[in-house]
Amino acid sequence: MRKTFAVCLCSLICVLSIAQNPIVTTAYTPDPAPFVYGDTLYMFTGHDEDDATYFKMKEWMLYSTEDMVNWTYLGTPVTTATFEWAFQGDRAWASQAVERDGKWYWYVCLTEAATNADALAVAVADDPQGPYRDAIGGPLATGWSFIDPTVFIDNDGSAYLFWGNKGCWYGKLASDMISFENGYQEVPGFHDPACFGPESMKMNWAKGKEEMMVGYEEGPWVSRRGDIYYMTYPAGGVPEYMAYSTAPSIDGPWTYRGRIMDEAENAFTIHGGEVEFKGRNYMFYHNGALPNGGGFHRSACVEEFTYNEDGSIPFIPFTRKGPAPVGSIDPYKRVEAETMAWSWGVKTDRLAGKDHYVTKIDNGDWIKVREVEFGASGPKELCLEVLNFQNPATVEFYADAMGGRPFAAVEVKDNGLFEVPSSGNPSGRHDVYILFRGGDGQFFDFDWWQVK
Repeated sequence: MRKTFAVCLCSLICVLSIAQNPIVTTAYTPDPAPFVYGDTLYMFTGHDEDDATYFKMKEWMLYSTEDMVNWTYLGTPVTTATFEWAFQGDRAWASQAVERDGKWYWYVCLTEAATNADALAVAVADDPQGPYRDAIGGPLATGWSFIDPTVFIDNDGSAYLFWGNKGCWYGKLASDMISFENGYQEVPGFHDPACFGPESMKMNWAKGKEEMMVGYEEGPWVSRRGDIYYMTYPAGGVPEYMAYSTAPSIDGPWTYRGRIMDEAENAFTIHGGEVEFKGRNYMFYHNGALPNGGGFHRSACVEEFTYNEDGSIPFIPFTRKGPAPVGSIDPYKRVEAETMAWSWGVKTDRLAGKDHYVTKIDNGDWIKVREVEFGASGPKELCLEVLNFQNPATVEFYADAMGGRPFAAVEVKDNGLFEVPSSGNPSGRHDVYILFRGGDGQFFDFDWWQVK
């Protein structure tokens, strides 16, 4: 049994050793929306439930990174319950959040319970992790296919909201960020193929029939570089690919520029957006590549790209490797257990607030943390903390590969803080694998670790 486990484990590690996409492995995270704040890139996502057989989404999740390879789970700050007027327990679809003047505004789409209409809403908080409250007490806008909001703040401080499926609407937000200055309208020229791509026969659910419609499908994302405005969006019907249009002003006219990503692996939708972080450009999207993934189990991914000299976006191929690191982890400071580059078997909690942990830990589960900088001398001790103890287990720490002798092994027999000597004292920069070994049943929840 041990030999079989070791062979399977080694084979799995060989396959996944260079994997970075999808970038979150503890939950299905569709519709990634990045936002840069200082030296941190935040990623706001939806959450496809593990047992979904259709779009089953109850909440929105938050992650962050400073190095583009390790992602920290920051909780589930907003759910359908945040909006008392909304249909509860489902339909928490695509979203995007931004910070402005010390406030965080999270724009979401869901369903108005009283009318069963698609609705846009906004939650507000003083911190990206919340607590968030319903900023209006009702919808910001309602209408057929009013989904997938994206918010854009222009160079002059003006803020705009774009949204829509098989239609695209926009409006300038007032200074309060929770109302429109002069209402909203359809994006000018939307029905012109020169603006949003070649026409094809699609089902228009609002009219209950198929008709010729432009390439744009849903999920707009608006950005600006110099004097060029960009709108990227899923296009072509189902399955979707990623395309983009450009304009000389926020009001258009928009000109179709072509396909920039193919149809997502194992998913019939694709959704994301572009952001610049630490001098590099990244395109976010989702696919269905995780185990048991698919069209209703989608996962956030990211690729680095470089704009062409004329400002156009190149075609961006999908990779398993993902972007290169732009930073490292300092293990001499507390490292949250929910900070990781990859994992197997484990989950994270589904809580709001700022205290989070890794849970659902069984024998053979593991976590990988990339680019851990141990310095010239290496650590002498390792400490970690666990909570919600259920069964004893050993937590083993390996440098670069789960083979040979771990540089630290912690026997956990109860809740609390544990400290052990570090053997081997790895120096320099390494990937760290954290392996859990024990008997039957789930072990405990893992809070954080640190070396000394």
